[in-house]
Amino acid sequence: MPETTKGMIPVDEAMTNILAGVSRLSAENISVADAVGRVLAEDITSRITQPPVAVSSMDGYAVRAADVVEVPVTLTQIGESAAGNGFDGIVGPGQTSRIFTGAPLPEGADAVVIQEDTDVDGDQITMKELSQAGRFVRPRGLDFNAGDILLNAGRQLNSRDIALASAMNVPWLKVVRQPKVAILATGDELVLPGEPLGPTQVISSNSLGIAALVRARGGIPINLGIAEDDVGKLKDMLANVKGADMLVTIGGASVGDYDLIRDVLGEEGLDITFGRVAMRPGKPLIFGNIYDTPMLGLPGNPVSAGVTAALFLTAAMDVMSGIEHDDGPRETAVLTTDLGENDQRQDYLRSDLSVGASGELKVTPFTGQDSSMLAVFAHATCLVIRPPFAEPAKAGDRVEILRLDKG
Repeated sequence: MPETTKGMIPVDEAMTNILAGVSRLSAENISVADAVGRVLAEDITSRITQPPVAVSSMDGYAVRAADVVEVPVTLTQIGESAAGNGFDGIVGPGQTSRIFTGAPLPEGADAVVIQEDTDVDGDQITMKELSQAGRFVRPRGLDFNAGDILLNAGRQLNSRDIALASAMNVPWLKVVRQPKVAILATGDELVLPGEPLGPTQVISSNSLGIAALVRARGGIPINLGIAEDDVGKLKDMLANVKGADMLVTIGGASVGDYDLIRDVLGEEGLDITFGRVAMRPGKPLIFGNIYDTPMLGLPGNPVSAGVTAALFLTAAMDVMSGIEHDDGPRETAVLTTDLGENDQRQDYLRSDLSVGASGELKVTPFTGQDSSMLAVFAHATCLVIRPPFAEPAKAGDRVEILRLDKG
């Protein structure tokens, strides 16, 4: 496997390995009411024609266009047609039927004169505006017909898609399963929010943040808790990984004396694909497979964990969820400040994205970029991507960005 001089693989190579190590999950049937955000596993065909018959698009009077070639003309009202309760009679010469929006066009009628263009005197209706066949009429099948494929496999469903599927009279949809992501934090120093905090302990914010990211991206987080730096306890907690579609560990991924992830998971059969990536933050990143389950080992620093998750975990979840990974050109924005040259590691600068007076995107990297500064990361709306050995950049230059607006 090609590596840099410091034993780190490039970001693009890490991404390629991760995407190759995951695959789309199986499908399940769910109610159309619960399907927003899910990805279709098969094409959806309409079960009905919409509208099922010709209907009026306005409130007014159903007429025979041949009766309204000259105006004014007075016709006799013989009935009324409302949505869900049409007129069963036949509109003959010199006759009309009151009609409302969405109501079926009575037999014999082929046009509608809107009520603003009429004078009413009992059942004598005077038409003041010319009409022609099809005027203010929605023909049968205007929207779609039975047998039409209107939603294709691979589509991530939005609220409009749910409305359309419902209108197609499709109550159940076959969608790709939501990825179940087991999350395991490691370290004696970690405690959960609200628990007694020792003088050298820190809050386990990463596990909750990664769980929230998984949920925001359409997955199901399984929080396994915090594994202390103890081999036996870590192995006991790993037993709960079975049934998950992916294991994400947080911390314990570097080479310190108390970083047990490599050793303990190795004893459990972890096959490591790579262990370090030429990026900042996030160098100690592990990817492999354990229990026939993809495993992603995130760094322990809060921002390192967040950045690597935003980059790699979300991409892996997209593939598992059936969402096509976008390999196209990255989005760019205009720098508002100068940046120095970069070293051999691809840099991800926490930044604020805004819209300039001319409508173009502008980006301002924050001053503090330390990987422990979670407050800065929380306020960032994007990451500025600085390739390895990038030359100095000036305010006004375009740089690549990665938005942080999906979790």
